[in-house]
Amino acid sequence: MVGPLIGMNFTVRRSGSASAGLLFAFGLLMGLAMGPTMVYYANADPQALWEADGATALFIAGCGAAGYATQRDLSGLARVSFWALVALIAFGIVMIFVRIPGGSLIYSVLGLVIFAGLTMVDFQRLRRSKDLDSAPLIAASIFLDALNVFLFFLRIFSRNRN
Repeated sequence: MVGPLIGMNFTVRRSGSASAGLLFAFGLLMGLAMGPTMVYYANADPQALWEADGATALFIAGCGAAGYATQRDLSGLARVSFWALVALIAFGIVMIFVRIPGGSLIYSVLGLVIFAGLTMVDFQRLRRSKDLDSAPLIAASIFLDALNVFLFFLRIFSRNRN
């Protein structure tokens, strides 16, 4: 699944159609990978799926609008969010080996905070970008933001019923 993203980095300056094709391939692969998860939740807890969908739409719309509208440079927030994401991944690895009470909820809430920053940064990049070559990369980045936000909300909403 990472292959099309890496390929997009190489083709973005050479061929817009190849980059768009790789973006399509990435979306297709992610859809196929997420399919079993969606089927599971559709059967086991459809309410959590609907709640996560709605919350994700509102979250991305709000953070995206904030990032798109702000005049302040958010590149500092991008750096902080990136390193916070690295720390969150480390925290997730620790949670595999150490039982932390409420760790899943903490992980999800921290993930939402981090992806709020990343979403704002990506939408500001979208507004400031004058180069059409970067459009597929920005689209993939926003897609990954929305996907991760959805998964964090899904974890939170399904947790409430367990």
